[in-house]
Amino acid sequence: MSSKPDSNNVHSAQNLHGSIPNGAHTAVDVVLDTAYQGIDSNNWSDLFKLARKSELPEFIADMFAGKHINQSEDRPALHSALRNLSKSPVILDGQDVMPAVTDVWRRIEALCNKWVGVTDVIHIGIGGSDFGPRLAIEALAHVPDIESRGMRMHFLANIDTAELARILDRAQPNSTRVIIVSKSFTTLETTMNAKAVVAWLKDNNCTKGQIAKALFAVTANVPAAKEFGIADDHIFPFWDWVGGRYSVWSAVGLPIALQYGFKTFEEFLAGAHAMDLHFKNAPLENNLPVIMALALLYQQEKHGIKAYAAIPYADALDWFPKWLQQLDMESNGKSVGKDGKPVKYSSPVVFGSAGSNAQHSYFQLFHQGPEIIPIDFIAVRKPMSARPESLAHHRILLSNCLAQAQALAHGKTDSNPNNVYPGKRPSNLLLLPELNAFYLGALLALYENRAGTLGALWNINSFDQPGVEYGKVLAKPIEKALASGSDQVVANESVDAITAERINFLNSNS
Repeated sequence: MSSKPDSNNVHSAQNLHGSIPNGAHTAVDVVLDTAYQGIDSNNWSDLFKLARKSELPEFIADMFAGKHINQSEDRPALHSALRNLSKSPVILDGQDVMPAVTDVWRRIEALCNKWVGVTDVIHIGIGGSDFGPRLAIEALAHVPDIESRGMRMHFLANIDTAELARILDRAQPNSTRVIIVSKSFTTLETTMNAKAVVAWLKDNNCTKGQIAKALFAVTANVPAAKEFGIADDHIFPFWDWVGGRYSVWSAVGLPIALQYGFKTFEEFLAGAHAMDLHFKNAPLENNLPVIMALALLYQQEKHGIKAYAAIPYADALDWFPKWLQQLDMESNGKSVGKDGKPVKYSSPVVFGSAGSNAQHSYFQLFHQGPEIIPIDFIAVRKPMSARPESLAHHRILLSNCLAQAQALAHGKTDSNPNNVYPGKRPSNLLLLPELNAFYLGALLALYENRAGTLGALWNINSFDQPGVEYGKVLAKPIEKALASGSDQVVANESVDAITAERINFLNSNS
């Protein structure tokens, strides 16, 4: 394995110059400024008392210790082990998981070193098997002078064949590799898309040997991958103690290493590991994930907020809000707590897109709508290109970010009610020194740890997702009815009267 960056000292040359703003906090050179949250020192004191009353320090310790904090599935949530570059032991039920994790790192690096002559990679996965690697590939493509191996990386998630067709029209079958990513290896969208891609390879005269060489899998269900026809040495495992939406740090992140080199993947892990060490060790009053979680909880208590927005003032992070939607709403979008009783609060609706594009879309609602919607403004201190106009453009980008936060906080009075801005709209400002693999990893781990913190404060299990399954169950009899072609479907225990009418309409017009 190549030399790894020190997760405690990496990028020390990027240390902040000058003092950070009053009331701001920093970790791993990431600055969090909560000055516009409208939370005074007494409020903060009460919030930290609440965190301790909620046994947040114990939750953090239990998570890193491998305790079974995912109670409904009787599992730990040890995604932090996947980026534990120190290799310090992580004990799960008496066994150190780090040798297995380290072996996957070794295999990823070996594959990077020998995978040559590949023009296209089709990464097949959905949800947590898609969002993380897709975000990282898109974000890091904007890093000036980043190593790129020249392969086209395609992400195939949707069962809609439009996405499949677009990819297959571009890919070159004889030099394509396929990575099938599914924790269970039973996800319908993923297995159907994988079979379609294999059929495409066959239709383009690829031999059985060529197809075997082309197929790879990342899964916790190794037997199912073998049954699909994937060779043992092409299967990269991850484990049931890793939630899908927390899995980009595992072999699910293989596209990052393949596209940008294993060293870049290590730097991505190192940034996350450094943020984990901060989350694990920093006192609550200086702990970035904890502070962000408590600020959101305060706005729920004070304003009854139902939504918040994440607005990255970096085009490279346009996919970040989509990744965050799954992280927050799948983790914490629940109405029942760990004790089986209704909860007072759970995840707000999450949305967002890159600023300043968002300003010209839905910021009107932020400024003058009746609902208060907190915002996380995310900005990068350095421009993301080496163009001669980059500094001038970046100043305008940053000035828009700062101006929007100020306008939302203070508002504006006017004799014309149409021109009144109520103000007192809360926001955070997150500042990254630059956007590279290290700071991208730190940013994602910051929000992952914030999601777990919020779950602990709300008494919610952030690591299961039972609500996702019911619709999948109902889809099976509906698909069978659609496949029948009959326009005489009647309501039954699996299909209600409205759905039966819709099936009949679709079948009669097919």
